Amino acid sequence: MRPAPAYQALRQSLRDDIAAGAYRDGARLPTESELVAQHGLSRQTVRRAFQDLVAEGVVYRVPGRGTYARDGAFQAGHRYLRQLGSIEDLMSLSDDTTMEVLAGLHRRADVDAASRMRLDDDVVYTVVFRRLHDGVPFVLTRVHLPESVARPVLGRTELTQGAVSTNTVIGLIEPHLSDPIAEAAQSITVSMADDEVAAAVDCDADHPMLRVDRLYSDSSGTPVELAVSHFLPEQYTYRVTLRRSS
Repeated sequence: MRPAPAYQALRQSLRDDIAAGAYRDGARLPTESELVAQHGLSRQTVRRAFQDLVAEGVVYRVPGRGTYARDGAFQAGHRYLRQLGSIEDLMSLSDDTTMEVLAGLHRRADVDAASRMRLDDDVVYTVVFRRLHDGVPFVLTRVHLPESVARPVLGRTELTQGAVSTNTVIGLIEPHLSDPIAEAAQSITVSMADDEVAAAVDCDADHPMLRVDRLYSDSSGTPVELAVSHFLPEQYTYRVTLRRSS
């Protein structure tokens, strides 16, 4: 029998070490350079082993800082994994997560949000909520709506402070739109948790977060929602499948 590829052997060795408690929750693993020197492997081999462990949810990486072991990585259901490829996938977040409203839908001035939605003035309607999976909070989201989109749902109890439901905002607003939601333009960056995010997902202020901005537009090309989400990397895996075009 042919031996397993070197990256698989290293991946299994690191998995065994984490499972045995050699690296506790949040402990930094050896760097790529250290593992290259210790095992006599190529950097590409070490990087592939780390990539597999990240995909499995066994470790998480903080850019510029290192790779860290994850608490309870081998317990089923510890980390929330989403594979997204369509608007319908985004709407299905209500299937297995809970939305808890922290600040109900309210009128406010927000120059940045209004500009990104191409509004004529600075007025938007904003709702702030967090999502939980198996009772564990993993993201804080701030959703901004134009007044015309917000008006039909202003009285919805699901969007009032303290409300807990299995809804999505796009699922609540779409029945009231003249044209269906057809597109979500998405950007992904890294940002630090502010006080509101830290309190919502139970992490330290300035903790590195995965920031996902989504600008939803209807079939006429008109923006109808801007959602800005801060995901806790320890609790969330975002997966996208890319296919070669024919």
